[in-house]
Amino acid sequence: MQEFLGVDTSNYTTSLALSRDGEIVKNLKKLLDVKEGQRGLRQSDAVFAHTVNLPHLFDEMGRISPAAVGVSVSPRDAEGSYMPCFLAGISCAAAVASTSGVPLYRFSHQAGHIAAALYSCGAEPLIHGRFLAFHVSGGTTELLLSDNMNITRLGGTKDISAGMAIDRTGVLLGMKFPCGKELETVAGDMPEKVKPGKISVTGFDCNLSGLENKVSELISSGADRQDIAAYVLSFVCAVIDRMAENAVAAYPGLPVIFSGGVMSNRFMRRRLSEKYGNYFAEPQFSCDNAAGIARLTAMRHCGEI
Repeated sequence: MQEFLGVDTSNYTTSLALSRDGEIVKNLKKLLDVKEGQRGLRQSDAVFAHTVNLPHLFDEMGRISPAAVGVSVSPRDAEGSYMPCFLAGISCAAAVASTSGVPLYRFSHQAGHIAAALYSCGAEPLIHGRFLAFHVSGGTTELLLSDNMNITRLGGTKDISAGMAIDRTGVLLGMKFPCGKELETVAGDMPEKVKPGKISVTGFDCNLSGLENKVSELISSGADRQDIAAYVLSFVCAVIDRMAENAVAAYPGLPVIFSGGVMSNRFMRRRLSEKYGNYFAEPQFSCDNAAGIARLTAMRHCGEI
């Protein structure tokens, strides 16, 4: 009964996960603390926070005997992709692998998100074929094509990410960063009733900075915070929907996987699943986590990918 450890240290969350017999048996995480009114952490602060968090998460994990260790080493599968926050996880994972005498496998944070979504929605066999995937999170809004987990970027935002627009709106409304869950709560069922206005999508690319400008206008005009929250979520959903429409037209027959923290939003999940199928991760596997890394580690070690 082999165990596989996954480690992920993003700019939002410290995460460990354990895969055993094809299942995630432990999915541990701790959000990095962001001071009130701020919109994220400097990389040096994130590295420090991970250094503090990792020993506590390993205490919670308990004694394990991994057959292999996997770790996120970069934001995405692209040359030059780098963020210092991942160094904390790399250092820790390398130490565990070395002292345990087992292999260390390296993956991107983005690949982990996609693998977690596939695992969560019961579609893991798709990993060996071709599929379209959205990675929509605090720092990323990208449309991807995966072929046996060889990931190619088709398009995405040309300015700010969907998660940035959501978090910046939340901070302006007095919410604690990251703001996605609270913004969803404040919006209630209003996104179903709100028309998002004009969106900017060309092919597989989008622009979201106009949303930020619109939010500033709404706040200045004294608009109700529920209406503002609903407008933002409706706008982001409309953008993803249009990009997905264009992708499905260009790649007919391919399933569309939705990953990343923004895709845990219930309104977006309900609206998009009606058109593209229920290829969504459950919330605990949408937000930053190491479950996908643990599953990729198991598959890489067993020669499946």
